[in-house]
Amino acid sequence: MREFIYYSKNAVTAGNYIKDDLMKAGRIDIACNMVIMSFFVSHHMRNDVKLHLIFDGAPDCPKHIEMFPGKPELEGVKDKIDISKKDIAGLFKRILYKYKKGQKTEVAPGYWVEKKSFSNLVEELSNSGKTVYILDKRGDDIRAIPLTGEEVFILGDQDGIPKPELKKIKHLEIKKVSVGPNMLFASQTMTILQNELDRKLQK
Repeated sequence: MREFIYYSKNAVTAGNYIKDDLMKAGRIDIACNMVIMSFFVSHHMRNDVKLHLIFDGAPDCPKHIEMFPGKPELEGVKDKIDISKKDIAGLFKRILYKYKKGQKTEVAPGYWVEKKSFSNLVEELSNSGKTVYILDKRGDDIRAIPLTGEEVFILGDQDGIPKPELKKIKHLEIKKVSVGPNMLFASQTMTILQNELDRKLQK
């Protein structure tokens, strides 16, 4: 199972902060794009992807939203997620409203929310034996890296991962990886990552 972590410094952390203008909700619109690019392909959803989103904005940061709508136990469950920014924003709103202090809450089948920091999540996944990569234009070419489909990839929003957050995971020696010479949008990077994994793992 491939896993992705999306970090957003300004994404809001309470349901009532998400209004019609998603850009004003700490660029929740980008997070919506990340969900679409994580799970959807033509005519079906990926069942081998887990997405972690760290929202670090006002008023109650950090929030960790975990999404695994394709897990085997949910086979046959209909309308698990809809492919529109409006619907996904509504899902975020509902997830954040149902947060319970001190708990990891399953809001709906395949969707959880809890208070957990970026560094704690990365360390937890690294300590579980996962190979973790962070996207960086100066990193090693994704095409030169052996991939198994069990990796974790870290992507940041338009401002990247803040230096203080990177310092907290420096001891983990996270490997840097690049999908090409240009700086791309997070959602574009996600699409390329998925395609590289598909091509390599379906041979």
